[in-house]
Amino acid sequence: MRGLLNKLVSCSLSVAGKWQHQQLRRLNIHEYQGAELMGKYGVNVPKGVAVSSLDEVKKAIQDVFPGESELVVKSQVLAGGRGLGKFKNGFQGGVHIVKADKIEETAGKMLGQILVTKQTGSQGKIVSKVYLCEKLSLVNEMYFAIMLDRTSAGPLIIACKKGGTSIEDLAEKFPDLIIKVPIDVFKGITDEDAAKVVDGLAPKVADRSNSIEQVKKLYKLFCECDCTLLEINPIAETSDKQLVAADAKLNFDDNAAFRQKEIFALRDPTQEDPREVAAAMADLNYIGLDGEIGCMVNGAGLAMATMDIVKLHGGTPANFLDVGGNASEGQVVEAFKILTSDDKVKAILVNIFGGIMKCDVIASGIVNAAKQVALKVPVVVRLEGTNVDQGKRILKESGMALITAEDLDDAAKKAVKASAS
Repeated sequence: MRGLLNKLVSCSLSVAGKWQHQQLRRLNIHEYQGAELMGKYGVNVPKGVAVSSLDEVKKAIQDVFPGESELVVKSQVLAGGRGLGKFKNGFQGGVHIVKADKIEETAGKMLGQILVTKQTGSQGKIVSKVYLCEKLSLVNEMYFAIMLDRTSAGPLIIACKKGGTSIEDLAEKFPDLIIKVPIDVFKGITDEDAAKVVDGLAPKVADRSNSIEQVKKLYKLFCECDCTLLEINPIAETSDKQLVAADAKLNFDDNAAFRQKEIFALRDPTQEDPREVAAAMADLNYIGLDGEIGCMVNGAGLAMATMDIVKLHGGTPANFLDVGGNASEGQVVEAFKILTSDDKVKAILVNIFGGIMKCDVIASGIVNAAKQVALKVPVVVRLEGTNVDQGKRILKESGMALITAEDLDDAAKKAVKASAS
């Protein structure tokens, strides 16, 4: 989805690489949570309930869906491509339309299992809940999204009269079907704006006036909840002429966590990289990558330069880790714990330029981390700046087998060499 929006909106959310893309931290919630939030704003959504055990499945069928002959069973993971995904237990597909007598069996094959999709990577994600939904009689499927657009400096609504399938492919083959409506953030959405969106959706049977109101409600949700993305694929028409959000993907601005406490309480850390969860708890800026050289640096710019020069000398960074300018000794210890928890890491490169961050604090953190964590990989250290002499003395007197470096280039070469030995 991100790739599509980048293509549709010039320079919007542009990124220079994988780690930089992921560094834009935005809360992502499950489909069932998004549907519930939409329902609170008066958006039409299918009747549904999330369950986490077979006992809850039985109860939901009896209490919520009595007499239903079929239901939609959707695995809940924070990744796209669920329908075409595959479970590690061999079960195919994370979304199924199921007869009533097969609902428990299908849910049982999903709950507690690992689902692998095109967006999860080979490791997949665990399914802790499944979403049981009523099966709607859909007559038309379309696409709808609201995002923040740098070009127009405000929200942008994207609509397409075709949906439910790969919107990326559709945008590439039929760009004229994609309608973009920028919204003046100060005026808000007007009836004219909403009408343009509905015209882009081109509903066949849904009431036009009601559809316009649905678009305005979605925009209200987007603004009041501090969303960065609201995507519905498909937004659909039903046989009773209703416009319904048959899917729900919502992201929220982490900077708004202080005023969106109920929404941010919905965060599911089981769907995130446990290293990134641990880093967030320690107030560290960490992004896991796939390389073999763990990096601990102070300052985002220096971290980028460190990753670049490691790559230049033939290595691959295992992470982006910025301890910041005011890191405590305890945070440095936590940083080392996170780095050493990655089995792929074959060497660690510590690159500190002490300005606000003092080299002696980093050095003490390294020594204490070595006492608490069994360091099984080489550690290359380059220190420069405030209290550098004290820092080097602490490291020297620790008795640790550290590899010291005089400058960044020297440090990167030594780290690459150490990782290969």
